[in-house]
Amino acid sequence: MKIPKKFLSRQHEITADFLREVDNHLTDILSGKKDQMFEIRDFAALLYIHPIHLSNTIKSATGYSPCYFMENRLTEISKSLLQNSDMSIAEIARTLTYDPSNFTKFFKRFSGKTPKQYRVDYFQSLSSEVNKIAI
Repeated sequence: MKIPKKFLSRQHEITADFLREVDNHLTDILSGKKDQMFEIRDFAALLYIHPIHLSNTIKSATGYSPCYFMENRLTEISKSLLQNSDMSIAEIARTLTYDPSNFTKFFKRFSGKTPKQYRVDYFQSLSSEVNKIAI
């Protein structure tokens, strides 16, 4: 059975709207405008659709669950904060609405390293690059 183009375009519209809302929400979290992380039902409410419909639509359109996109974006933001700020890991965790120990578990699960290991490795790689350039 062929899927109508109208259905596919609506799937992509919902997916694009969801990704935009994820970025907006994470921007609000970082700026301090929001202090609680949204769940799928919160994003669904913003889009005026049922949470199950949102999850099924995103999974159908992308092959990934909505959580995948949230977790990837949070990992990117976490890495950026670890690289570009002198905030402590606990401060970064609290900024992203995590308890510090849960943040460490989350970060390690998605990056393969603890936040401290990631930061140390990043700055060591920078210093080795500087040494290569100096030679």
